[in-house]
Amino acid sequence: MVQCTAMQNFISDISHKTFSVTERVSGKSIRNGVLKEIQKDHPEFNESHFIAVAELNYYRQLYIQNLLAKEVGTLTELEHTVLDNINQNHLIADEASDVKNEATRGQRWADRIASFGGSWRFIGFFGLFLISWMILNIVALHNKGFDPYPFILLNLLLSCLAAIQAPVIMMSQNRQEEKDRDRAKNDYMVNLKSELEIRMLHEKIDHLIIHQQESLIEIQQMQADAMRDFIDELNARSNAA
Repeated sequence: MVQCTAMQNFISDISHKTFSVTERVSGKSIRNGVLKEIQKDHPEFNESHFIAVAELNYYRQLYIQNLLAKEVGTLTELEHTVLDNINQNHLIADEASDVKNEATRGQRWADRIASFGGSWRFIGFFGLFLISWMILNIVALHNKGFDPYPFILLNLLLSCLAAIQAPVIMMSQNRQEEKDRDRAKNDYMVNLKSELEIRMLHEKIDHLIIHQQESLIEIQQMQADAMRDFIDELNARSNAA
């Protein structure tokens, strides 16, 4: 503890060296951050011990250096936190650009038939077939062929074609609805990912602003303490002179 001599000196509880009593600083007046830095090297040091101003300034500088080094590493640490949160929550699709299309052979044929039945090529071919059928029965066969006017057989064929084509088109539409649902699901997950990343970005910026403000205030307080100790030392020396 404090050991004063006739020349008003004291022994530091850290280095056990002798200093002028004007440089003595109590552990109670040391800020918590600097006190922790001192206790890293000297765990036995507490608020009842004393330290010299020169030693205190060393630990103040060490504390500021560690604080700034931590400040530089904060950005990378938060980026890793964001990535870990996104990966662990399992809310985002890894690959949302491709939709899985595992169709059976019947479904693929239904898609092809519906695609062909809804094209101008089908209309052209079918119109040509109807005109050829009519010309064949009316002109070539003089309306006495296998399907004379009013073309009962042709109407039967058209009715059968419509009966078959309708469910095929409905099958294709159901397939398209499944594809649209998959795309909508992937779009939702992409939007959710963007929302989470924006929210985390706001939290990240708020954290950085608050942390920087606290760090700057603490550094300013440390500088003010060092300046006050320096002024007190100058005043003590001037009074002694």
